[in-house]
Amino acid sequence: MHARMSARPPRLQAATDSPSPWKSPVERTRERALKREAVIRAAAQAFRERGYHRTSLDDIAAKLNVTKPTIYRYVDNKEQMLFECFRTGLSRIRATLREAEKLEASGLEKLRHVLREYTEGITSEFGWCMVRVEEQDLSPAMSRKIKSLKSEIDQGIRRLIQEGIRDGSIRECDPKMTAFALAGALNWISHWHRENDLLTPAQIAERFFELFERGLSPRNGS
Repeated sequence: MHARMSARPPRLQAATDSPSPWKSPVERTRERALKREAVIRAAAQAFRERGYHRTSLDDIAAKLNVTKPTIYRYVDNKEQMLFECFRTGLSRIRATLREAEKLEASGLEKLRHVLREYTEGITSEFGWCMVRVEEQDLSPAMSRKIKSLKSEIDQGIRRLIQEGIRDGSIRECDPKMTAFALAGALNWISHWHRENDLLTPAQIAERFFELFERGLSPRNGS
C-alpha cells in the first residue's frame, strides 16, 4: 500500500523577486512634486508670453498636454498659480540670503553673492511673475502675502548693506535707498532681457554690480 502523499501548495515567489506595480509613498510624493513643478513652470512661461489676464488654465493645460482638471490637482485657481510662480522665483533669493548670512566674507562680498542669484531669478522664466505680480488684480489676502515676501528680500539686502558699512567694505550710505536702487535696477532687467541675449545672467549681474560698486565718477589715475 502506497503511503499517501500530502499535497503541498506551490511556493509563493518572494516579494523581492519582482517589483510591485504600486509605487512607494516616497516615489508617489516625488512624482507629484515633479508634476507640480512642471505645472508651475508652464504657468510662468504662459504668463510671461501672454500676460496674467490673457492666460487661462486651459492654456496652461494645453501647454502640458493635460486636461484642466489635472491642473486643479496642484492649484486651486489661477491666482494661486500666479502666487506659486512668484514664490518659486523668490525661493532661490531667499535661500541665498540665508546662505550669505553664514558666509565668512565681507558685507560687500555677501551682497554680490545675493545679487548674482537675484539676477539669475529675474532672467529665469519666473522673472515676469516676480516683478509684475503686484500689478495684477489680486485679492487683499494674496497681496499681503506677496508684500510680506518682498519685504523679506528687501530687509535682507538692507542687512547686508549695513554689515558692509560696519566692516568698511561699503561706504557710508542710506541702506534703505541703496536697497531700493539695487532691487529696482535688477527688477527692470525683466523688461528688456531676452533668452538669446549675448550676455549671460552672471555677466549681467557682474556689470550691474560693478556699476554700483564703482559709481559713474572717473577714478584718478585709472
